[in-house]
Amino acid sequence: MFATDPAVLDEVVKAYDVRGTVPDQINPEVAYALGVGFARFCLGGGPAVDRPAVDKIVVGRDMRSSGPELVEAFARGVMEQGLNVVDVGLASTDLVYYASGTMDSPGAMFTASHNPAQYNGVKFCLGGARAVGIDTGLDKVKAVAADVLRGNGPKPATRAGSMTTRDLLQPFADHVVSFVDVASIRPLRVVADTANGMGGLVVPAVFERLPQITLEVMYGELDGTFPNHPADPLQTANQLDLQTRVVAGGFDIGLAFDGDADRVFVVDETGRGLSGSTTTALLAAGVLRSNPGATILHNLICSRAVPEVVREHGGVPIRTKVGHSFIKQRMAETGAVFGGEHSAHYYFRRNFRADSGLIAAMLVLNEVSLADTDLSVVRKPFERYSSSGEINTQVTDAQAVIELVAAQFGKFPQDRLDGLTVDCGPWWFNLRPSNTEPLLRLNLEAPDRNECDLHVAELLGLITSL
Repeated sequence: MFATDPAVLDEVVKAYDVRGTVPDQINPEVAYALGVGFARFCLGGGPAVDRPAVDKIVVGRDMRSSGPELVEAFARGVMEQGLNVVDVGLASTDLVYYASGTMDSPGAMFTASHNPAQYNGVKFCLGGARAVGIDTGLDKVKAVAADVLRGNGPKPATRAGSMTTRDLLQPFADHVVSFVDVASIRPLRVVADTANGMGGLVVPAVFERLPQITLEVMYGELDGTFPNHPADPLQTANQLDLQTRVVAGGFDIGLAFDGDADRVFVVDETGRGLSGSTTTALLAAGVLRSNPGATILHNLICSRAVPEVVREHGGVPIRTKVGHSFIKQRMAETGAVFGGEHSAHYYFRRNFRADSGLIAAMLVLNEVSLADTDLSVVRKPFERYSSSGEINTQVTDAQAVIELVAAQFGKFPQDRLDGLTVDCGPWWFNLRPSNTEPLLRLNLEAPDRNECDLHVAELLGLITSL
């Protein structure tokens, strides 16, 4: 008799991954059920794409204390369905993507990324690090897992799979460094705040391949209780320790990684952070230097500066929905060599179209080295507007508010690629509902700070009027 109500899957299965609190939402029973579900999906429930027969699934985990028990239960579910498990142990999410890509095998990364200590979850991918979201198979995984929790899941295979372990840290570090010419990186002093997350494992392994770089790691101990600050550098408060250290220590560059180290935020030598849009534009310019005329993706809440920079450097910008599964799908469809998001996810075609904070960090070092000047100078051409950042407002009926705002701005060009985007000429905004909460997310950009603040106040007044 299974104690876990299958209804819990409605709470933890999100648009792009699985995430919830331990043990009330995610526990070994749920992990086992997800293992069965993912194995069944990989064996025959996947989308109609050409891929070799699946015989193994790669599994990794972050430093959360609940990880080993959940991985053991998940692996048991996978092996009962006849598939083998390759356990890569403690890993960053981009290391698991690397493993999936090089082995051309599906992968499961146990992590809750930037969420607090009581959370855990799973990010899934197919062979070649192809994203699995709710529209590309996660719904099928969920359906089988629900059957398992009801006690009527699929029967075990005649022959169970087995588990092997592999340490891929060194080949992964080699792969990351291959994105730059090591000899062209000039001596720089770098400090990385890994927030007690998986960056504490992968960042030193990569930087030891750059002998001309002096590296200091802050909060490098792997500790899923996050004793120093949350592992969410998107919140500027969590970058304060790094910014202070950059200035006090005279560092050239600061790097802030999230819990599973697939995202990175960059801080210049003055202690001022670069937005995800600025870093996207900076990296796009560098990528286009070695890939003339290439296609570059940017999500629709990146700054207007991003497509402007791409065009100025001879590239083709393509605007996408927010979210890694959409970006990766569009990269495959368009052949784009690079994609960036405001949230500091950076995607590379040569990285199996997957995101990697470490590869982005390498390319930032490369751009600063080639410019042979400070990052505070290098960033200037890519910062052209003032933005609101993402502002969340709780609402009772998100769609009704969106329609009200659309009607109010009816004379301006609009689109519904992802939520509502309105082009008001000198300024623009996007209003998107949250996938998981009764929230509306506002992003607005204008020519200067005063105009930005003025229009934000106008929009918030309208949003809260219902």
